[in-house]
Amino acid sequence: MAEKRLFSITEFAKFARITRQTLLFYDKIGLLSPIQRGENNYRLYSSGQLAVVNVIRTLQELGMTLSEIKRQKDLRTPESVKKIFASQVERVDLKIEEWVRARKLLLGLTDIINSVPKTDESEITVEYLQPEPIILGKLNDYSGGRNDYDALFDFYYDMHHKFPTLDLNYPVWGIFSEERIKRHDWHWPDRYYFHNPEGFDKRPSGLYVIGYARGNYGQTEDLYKRLFGYIAENNYEIAGPAYEEYPLNEICISDEDSYLIRAMIAVRKV
Repeated sequence: MAEKRLFSITEFAKFARITRQTLLFYDKIGLLSPIQRGENNYRLYSSGQLAVVNVIRTLQELGMTLSEIKRQKDLRTPESVKKIFASQVERVDLKIEEWVRARKLLLGLTDIINSVPKTDESEITVEYLQPEPIILGKLNDYSGGRNDYDALFDFYYDMHHKFPTLDLNYPVWGIFSEERIKRHDWHWPDRYYFHNPEGFDKRPSGLYVIGYARGNYGQTEDLYKRLFGYIAENNYEIAGPAYEEYPLNEICISDEDSYLIRAMIAVRKV
C-alpha cells in the first residue's frame, strides 16, 4: 500500500485558508490536532482534516463558540451532527432572508438618490408618472393638540401591529389631499406612506407638476407657492393630492437644512 501523503502545517494552513497560528491554537485546545508528528516533531495533517476545518470555520461563523464545537466533536454521533447541521441550516436561511431584505433596501435607497435630476433643481417640470408602489397609512389624527410627530409615531405603531413582518426601514413621506393644498395648508400631511418597492398600494399614474427645494423637513412653503404659480401661469389645475418626498435626507446629507425636498402635485390641463 502506498504511503499516505500528509501535509506540513504550513501547507495545510494554505489549503485550509487559515493561519498557522489558528492551527496551533486548535491543537492547544484539543479541537483539531495533527494526525501525526514527523521528524523534528513537525505537525502533519491529512487531506480528510481539511473537511473538518471547513466545518469548524462554518459553525464558528454561524455563531457557535470553539468550546461548543469541541464539546459536540467529543460527543459526536451521526444523529447529533445531523441535529446540529439542521439547526444551523435554519440559521443560514434566516440570514439569507435578512441579507435579501438588506439588499433590497440598499438598492431602493440608491434608486431614490438616483431619482434626483441632474439639471437645475430650481426648475419646475410637468411629467407623466407611472404608478409607483407604496404602503399607505391611515388618515392622520391632529385632534386634541396633536402634531405631525404624533401622527408619524402613530403611523409606525399602526404599521408594526398591522404588518408584523414589514420592514420599517424604508423612507416615510407625506400625502396632502387636494382639498388641503387648495386651501394652502401644506404643513402637516393628511397621510404618511412608505416608499417601498414591494408596496401593495399605489401612487396613481398621471400628470404631475414637480418642483424641488432645499431645507429641513416641513420647510416647503416657498416650494408650494412656486408650484401654485407655475400651475396658474401654464393653464393647469390641481386634479389630485400632492406627494412630498425627501430623496436626499439625513442618510446622505450632513446638513439638515440642505435636505432635498421634492413635491409632486397631480394636475390636468385646463
